[in-house]
This record gives sequence, C-alpha cells and structure tokens, in this order.
Amino acid sequence: MDGLRFRSQKEKHELSHLYEAKIKNMGNAGRNGGEYYTPRPSIRAMIQVTKPRLGERIYDGAVGSAGFLCEVHDYLRQHKLTTCQLNTLQTKTFYGKEKKSLAYGIAIMNLILHGIDTPNIIHTNTLTENLADIQDKDRFDIVLANPPFGGKERKEVQQNFPVKTGETAFLFLQHFIKMLKAGGRGAVVIKNTFLSNSDNAAKALRKELLESCNLHTVLDCPQGTFLGAGVKTVVLFF
Repeated sequence: MDGLRFRSQKEKHELSHLYEAKIKNMGNAGRNGGEYYTPRPSIRAMIQVTKPRLGERIYDGAVGSAGFLCEVHDYLRQHKLTTCQLNTLQTKTFYGKEKKSLAYGIAIMNLILHGIDTPNIIHTNTLTENLADIQDKDRFDIVLANPPFGGKERKEVQQNFPVKTGETAFLFLQHFIKMLKAGGRGAVVIKNTFLSNSDNAAKALRKELLESCNLHTVLDCPQGTFLGAGVKTVVLFF
C-alpha cells in the first residue's frame, strides 16, 4: 500500500478496493462491525431498481461507510461524462449524515478514494432534526439507506416525529419518507418484523407507506445477508 499514490487515478482506484476490503472485514468480524458494511450485491440491487440519473440528488441519512453513495458513483460513472457532468457528480449529487465519529471518518475517506474530493457528509445525529422543519428545498430525488436497527432514542428526540417510538429504525423511516421529493424513489433496509409487528408505531408507518407513498416492492433478504447482525431483513422500495 505504501507504494500507491493518490495522484494517479488508477492507483487511487486500487486504494479504494483495498479500503473497501478492510471495511468488509470489519463487518464480517461481527460484534458491531456490521453497522459499517452493507453487502455490495444488496446495494447494487437497490440501485438497479431506483435507477439514479445524473443531475438527481441522492441521500443517505445513516451513511455508515458510504457504501451506497460510492456504489451509485460507480454506477453513474459507467458512461463517458463531460467536464460539466463530472462537476455535477462531484459536488451536487451525493449527500449524507452520520452520527458516529469513526463511521464518519471512514465514509469521508471512502468517498475521497472513489473520486469525490469534497463529500457533502455532515457529522450529526440525523434524528435530532425536527420533521416539521424540513422544506421542499431540503428534499432529495433518491433515498438509499440501511439505518441501524434495535437502537433506542431519547424521549426528546422522539418529539421530532409524528409517530413516537423508541425504535431507531422506525424514526429513520419517517425521516426518509419526509426527505423524499414528490415522485422521488426510496429503497430502505429494515428488519422483517416491521411487516408483522402489531405495535402502534409499526402499524402507523405501514399505513403511511401504503397511503402516502407508493410502496411497490418488498424484497425479502435471505438469513445472514447482514453478517454479524443476526436478523432477517427486507428492503422497502417506495
């Protein structure tokens, strides 16, 4: 690795592969490493369904190691781009937020290695933003995310949401629905128990997805898709 240089695009690409491999190993080690790594086949499937286009703004409010944004970058770079298009891709396409300092650092580095020199990633707790304050100009064309499951949020954070719940993933889902433009596309990973839970929060969110959004597909992921997480997951496309 010491022999690789940042100035060469080819060697920078090599570095990004090495870096991704290291992140993957963190995820495979179990414990809490899985929060940094979403398997690439899952991400690519989500991208193929949402079909991002150049000029659209793409958002991940639980950015982790920025795997979603890096994969969309590679997807959009498959075609030859003009200098103007490259500038749009670099500066006005990818947006994210991350609460944890380590994951934030990993995400920034991952995006830089993928050729995004000034990533629009904010180090903040996404859930402290009041949904009532989100305006049309703040919304995005595409939301791609794998928010943390099983976490608990404080009462004062729950006040930012119409559906009050301590479950972090349910708060994130409300945030993502609100952050999507009218006609925008979302793909979000969530525990499969969300589909059958009888608690008020899960029922209210399912109702919103069916009535306010067009929830068109639920992808059932096989057991063990998310290493170290030990839970079965689904992807909601809306």
